[in-house]
Amino acid sequence: MGASGNAIELEAGGRKVRLSSPDKVYFPERGLTKLDVARYYLAVGDGITRALRDRPTTLERYPDGVEGESFFQKRAPKTLPDWIPTAHIAFPSGRTADEICPTEPAAVLWAANLGCLTFHPWPVRREDTDRPDELRIDLDPQPGTDYGDAVVAAHELRDILEELGLRGWPKTSGGRGLHVFVPIEPRWTFTDVRRCAIAIGRELEARMPGRVTTAWWKEERGERIFVDYNQTARDRTIASAYSVRPRPHAPVSAPLRWDELDSAEPRDFDITTMPARYAELGDLHADMDDHAFRLEAALELAERQEHDEGLGDMPYPPDYPKMPGEPKRVQPSRAKNTGPAESAEEPRAD
Repeated sequence: MGASGNAIELEAGGRKVRLSSPDKVYFPERGLTKLDVARYYLAVGDGITRALRDRPTTLERYPDGVEGESFFQKRAPKTLPDWIPTAHIAFPSGRTADEICPTEPAAVLWAANLGCLTFHPWPVRREDTDRPDELRIDLDPQPGTDYGDAVVAAHELRDILEELGLRGWPKTSGGRGLHVFVPIEPRWTFTDVRRCAIAIGRELEARMPGRVTTAWWKEERGERIFVDYNQTARDRTIASAYSVRPRPHAPVSAPLRWDELDSAEPRDFDITTMPARYAELGDLHADMDDHAFRLEAALELAERQEHDEGLGDMPYPPDYPKMPGEPKRVQPSRAKNTGPAESAEEPRAD
């Protein structure tokens, strides 16, 4: 580590990265600094690099810490080093952008220097940005529910996945929820993968009535775990494993073993505790890249739901063009007043 004025140099994978203002406080409640965040990412460097490798990644930046202004950066900045590759991606609007695709720990450190706390990778690789290679299930506790409720839902989800010939890798969201990622062959479109997420969510809802919901509108969700199927839509992303989350106690999204879910406490995983866990256990998701499952059985489930129960598509977020077969994007309580008009999007709760 070398000093340069008020900046220092850190080494990651044999590459030196400049860290400016290392003493800037990022988490005032705990007195944690930018350097603390950088050291955390060095400690889990191989794990987060595995989670991001070759994936177009949006940076969630907090240059003045969690109590300051923040923004999402999708486009690679002009100051991007030539050793960090990019991928050309298309948004639902038809606009395009070049997003960074980290391939080494130094890229994570470079982003951390910009104040990036949370990394939001697409479920695709830069070789083919239209074919996801991950099916991501987001179990989002609604008011009146908590992590324990998400765990119960996750165990049932695991059974459903196994019945469909799939295997999931769980992690904490960094809040009260759980994410389960399934590596898949990059053969299907975003629309196909989203359809599978809806089908799996509906099956989970059917097996856990009153405890799980796929209702897009908050007024219909109740005190249940929401399966946020739209997190699988194009340009919707879920925080990566090991990402720091912008909450006062500096939590991180922690990979878990299935047998840990019941005893885990999400608050226990933060930038001060995770390095020791990682040093002991390594990357619990390291073997994900050794697997690539197929979605035929999940798509067949979607077909049966449509044929037998009349369950078709569900609303997309409002920034999407109207999709074929999509129902009206209108809040049920306003439907009588709004007619065909579309209402605003429900707030995202990752």
